[in-house]
Amino acid sequence: MFKGALTALITPFKDGEIDWKAFDNLVEWQIEQGIHGLVPCGTTGESPTVSHDEHSAIIKRCADVVKGRIPVLAGTGSNSTKEAVELTRHAKDAGADGALIVVPYYNKPTQDGMYAHFKTIHDAVELPIILYNIPGRCVVDMSNETVAKLAALDNIIGIKDATGDLSRPADVMRLAGSDFLQLSGDDITAPAFLAQGGHGVISVISNIAPKLCAQLQDAWAASDIAEVARIRDLLAPLGSVLFCESNPAPVKYAALKLGICSDEIRLPLLPASQDARSRVDSALAHAGLL
Repeated sequence: MFKGALTALITPFKDGEIDWKAFDNLVEWQIEQGIHGLVPCGTTGESPTVSHDEHSAIIKRCADVVKGRIPVLAGTGSNSTKEAVELTRHAKDAGADGALIVVPYYNKPTQDGMYAHFKTIHDAVELPIILYNIPGRCVVDMSNETVAKLAALDNIIGIKDATGDLSRPADVMRLAGSDFLQLSGDDITAPAFLAQGGHGVISVISNIAPKLCAQLQDAWAASDIAEVARIRDLLAPLGSVLFCESNPAPVKYAALKLGICSDEIRLPLLPASQDARSRVDSALAHAGLL
């Protein structure tokens, strides 16, 4: 279900509130452009600074607009196990097809603590779960052995790997089996991740280039390596510059540039700097998006 290019959706804001019209339009446009799935309330959706009520409303709105046309993988992670259970229950009730749950951040659990965290959520809510390992934000790194141990649980079906370590997909496949889904969490490594046994990407770039991101994944599935390389080279500058400052500031500026929504962002993040904007403009032009 969760394969190919899935967009880690930005959350449009206007005057401090969620811009629901822009959000609805973004979701519809993503589907029209051929994206394979949507991920509301991930880091790119500014999940750390939306309220619990907003969090639940975003996931429900996404599922309501999608109406089953493509999968909705809801971000429901927290460094509190109890809160993650509650968010995952809300996502299921809202109509999400699965939950993307990050390794607990800040409180630095051991590998056994990570296992207990995810098993508790798994046992509490009947919903497919994608693990999310991102040591750069969480400080701790879930080991491949812990991933494989969790993969033995019925509803833990895959992982979003944002470690940037391209040796890991092959090792996880050896430990957890080829049916365990592996999604890259980094646009810049997405093509190489496929070559190492991955199944797709949860993408930031696809907020502004859903068609190209989906076409790259489709080309890989069709063994059209020349087309994969062509699109890879078009998107490569975006894969770097959209992270030149804290995500999602650069991609929100790109969305503003393309008329998708404003670049409003919540503190403590700030809108992209002038230098970042110039770099984003150049990458957008390179990709043929301007």
